Amino acid sequence: MTTTAPRLGNALARLLILAAALLGTLLAGAAPASAHAALTGSDPKDGAVVATAPKEVNLTFSEQVALSADAIRVLDPAGRRADTGEIRDLCSGSVVRYGVELRAGLPDGTYTVAWQAVSSDSHPVAGAFTFSIGAPSTTSVALPDQAPGGGLVGTLYGVARYLSYAGFAVLVGGGAFVLACWPRGASVRAVQQTVVRGWLALTGATLALLLLRAPYTGSGKLADAFDLAGLKAVLETKTGAALTSRLLLLGAAALFVAVLFGAYARRTDPKEKKDLAFGLALGGTVVAAGIAGTWALAEHASTGLQPGVAMPVDILHLLAVAAWLGGLTVLLVALYRAPSVERSAVERFSKVAFGSVAVLAATGLYQSWRQVGSWSALTGTRYGQLLLVKIGLMAVLLGIAWISRRWTRRLADPASRETGTTGEESEGGVDGTTGEGSEGAVDGTTDEASTASGAEIAASVSVISGTGSEPSSGSAGAAEAVDPARAAQLARQRAAVATATRKRERDADPERAGLRRSVLTEAAVAVVLLAVTTVLTSTEPGRTEEEAGRSTSASGPAAVPDRPVDIRLPFDTGGVDGKGVVRLSLDPGRTGANALHIFVERPNGKPLDVPEIKVALTLEAKDVGPLPVAPDRIQTGHWSASGVQIPMPGDWKIQVTVRTSDIDQTTIDKNVKIG
Repeated sequence: MTTTAPRLGNALARLLILAAALLGTLLAGAAPASAHAALTGSDPKDGAVVATAPKEVNLTFSEQVALSADAIRVLDPAGRRADTGEIRDLCSGSVVRYGVELRAGLPDGTYTVAWQAVSSDSHPVAGAFTFSIGAPSTTSVALPDQAPGGGLVGTLYGVARYLSYAGFAVLVGGGAFVLACWPRGASVRAVQQTVVRGWLALTGATLALLLLRAPYTGSGKLADAFDLAGLKAVLETKTGAALTSRLLLLGAAALFVAVLFGAYARRTDPKEKKDLAFGLALGGTVVAAGIAGTWALAEHASTGLQPGVAMPVDILHLLAVAAWLGGLTVLLVALYRAPSVERSAVERFSKVAFGSVAVLAATGLYQSWRQVGSWSALTGTRYGQLLLVKIGLMAVLLGIAWISRRWTRRLADPASRETGTTGEESEGGVDGTTGEGSEGAVDGTTDEASTASGAEIAASVSVISGTGSEPSSGSAGAAEAVDPARAAQLARQRAAVATATRKRERDADPERAGLRRSVLTEAAVAVVLLAVTTVLTSTEPGRTEEEAGRSTSASGPAAVPDRPVDIRLPFDTGGVDGKGVVRLSLDPGRTGANALHIFVERPNGKPLDVPEIKVALTLEAKDVGPLPVAPDRIQTGHWSASGVQIPMPGDWKIQVTVRTSDIDQTTIDKNVKIG
């Protein structure tokens, strides 16, 4: 005889398949973790054409970031490093700015700035832009196509994040369900297994996050997960400290689980059990809040507006989620695996779930305002759109919870049942018997299967266990003739009879069957809701995205930064002392009045005295100029002019005419973007 597991029914099976499909679609369509810190400015700006090579490149971010030694790279047109590799911290007050020095003597051409950092809420951010010295040129720089936090490592990291949230909810919510709603569940094996699996999932996911952290924020190569140097660097970061703290707290959580399902489950004295329950509740709350705090300290809540308020609010939000969804998971397991769960336990959980929803509504409203900030960000950013999806799923979940609450009320009201029984009879008929009585009710059934094999089962059990009265000579021969294979078959038959009996008892209660279906549907929606939440925590907040967009639009088209224009122009007039270099400076290098300084030098860098220097400025795109400038000689090799007017911004051509003798002169020019 072959035994099979009881089926959930075609409708419920389809529901689970639909939930799994939605979850897969969501995770497959989720982009790699978007950065929560945005690049709001740079010097030089993206696409700018500067007259001379700047001394350094500066990057400005919307919030604090962590940079490695190789976080900012400047590459010349041939792909070679043009920076010194020394990153400077230029932060001042609320301005988050970092720079890297450039090598001296850089040639003209287009340069690429590639950068990668980790935002203060633990998510990687990367990008690149170009600027040109003198004039744009072709470049051979090839940047990686993989986004930061993407690829296989990003996928594994996202799965580990999801499992950590799910494990936390089951561990905390399951423990709270047993202590607050169903103390007898501490001795139910199915409940014990569920909570322990939550602990294992959270612990394993935390270890995976710790190992994957270095490649997730760096190279993106899975092999680097086992790089000890990378692991050491991770442990020195805020995220590494949070993950390490979580592992330590999980050690305390393991002790909580051991006491809950050990000493607490075995206590029989009501007073002793009540005292132990109080101690477990107090210690468990502290440990659960500490574990929730490891997320609050390392992610969204720790940065941005009002972090001192946002972190405790985030902890409350996570605890409420765990109490509701984790308790819901354990209730679902109890309804299917332990039909004797009391109606009062379901009622108590209904009250706990209602309180959790109230906390979620209050904390969620604050978090939404903090992360979104405006109605336009709610509909115009990816974060806002995901938040709307989450709100929709929450509404669906509340609707299903309302249906479950109706089933719970029917369970709690014996008068609503068709068979009018007393409270004691109803307890047995609806919930099934418990303890030894339950075992007797299940094993003592009188259906055909149990009647047909009852004698054989009893005989086989007596022979296998070696119990019972002293066998007679005739029965001894029969016992010796029992085949072990037959005994095993009889044991399987007995298990099948017990399973069928429990299933009949369970399915005979329409109210309990309706509650099971609604709770299962609620759990399926919760799976998708948790996935949306996981993706939401890996998405750039709408407030940050809008601020970055405003900064970009306010900066206008790419232009030379507000600093002096410095250019070098080699010349050769062909006569004696006809070779040299003209260094021209236009300060402040923008529209309006500027001071002009010209230095004429020999090839060896020493000042060269020339009879005459003339300058002309032309804006060919607007047919302006040439505007002549006649500088005055200050000293040997130094000429100057004040009040040089630049009437409008644009690409100006600067022409310099150098005369080294009565007959030897040349004109050299260069285009620069001014304004």
